[in-house]
Amino acid sequence: MTTRDFEPVGLGGPFRPLSSTAVWRLASFVLVFGAWELAGRVPISPAFPTFGATMAALFQMTLDGSMGRAYLSTLQPLVIGLFISGVFGILAGIAMGLSRLFEFFVAPVFIVLQAAPVAALIPLITFIYGIGLTAKVIAVCILAAPVIVLNSYKAVRNASPSLIEMCRAFQGSRVQVIAKIILPDASPLIFAGLRLGIAAGFIGVVLAELLITPTGIGDLITYHRSVADYAEMYAAIFSIVAFAAITVSSLQKLQTM
Repeated sequence: MTTRDFEPVGLGGPFRPLSSTAVWRLASFVLVFGAWELAGRVPISPAFPTFGATMAALFQMTLDGSMGRAYLSTLQPLVIGLFISGVFGILAGIAMGLSRLFEFFVAPVFIVLQAAPVAALIPLITFIYGIGLTAKVIAVCILAAPVIVLNSYKAVRNASPSLIEMCRAFQGSRVQVIAKIILPDASPLIFAGLRLGIAAGFIGVVLAELLITPTGIGDLITYHRSVADYAEMYAAIFSIVAFAAITVSSLQKLQTM
């Protein structure tokens, strides 16, 4: 008889203790939310609610449907903008990585866009495209596309030279080098750029809703700030931050599967 015969069993099967990484992550959440609760109780500002009050407001806004309606409005330009940025950004980045001529003409545009203060471009966007859905989609694209394009470009350009030379040594064609060597080797960095672009897209859509026209989550933040419902305002901010973090983390998990 060995110790394997006495393996501890829980309700769902063999007991598996939490990893040290999970414990530290849980501890960090407890520390941050505990500090938030303490800061709200001091209080450091009348406009800073406790974590408990914020979660209660979030629960109430979810029950009355205001949070759901806001997300339906926010997700429309976000999804459209991220789809356009993802497809166009990856293709443009790959083309830049494969063609020096294309890189010469296109790369400076995205470098400038990435460095530009997007908030300063919002008035120009509204002047050209108005205050509707198109303007918000463009705001998402301006923030998300440069990140995706430049990461895809660097991924392709930094593909392993030794693998490329090996493929050519075995009489591999240009198409085979791209399809069998460059793209598989570049895919992790391309996927990382896509995650960063999605995170930037969340910033873009909230910025558009705050500066172009108050709709969705931006409208909730603006309205509750104007009537001094600070718990509801922080609940809206917390929800979009949590949603963005969960989305990006899910993509990272998907990449490692």
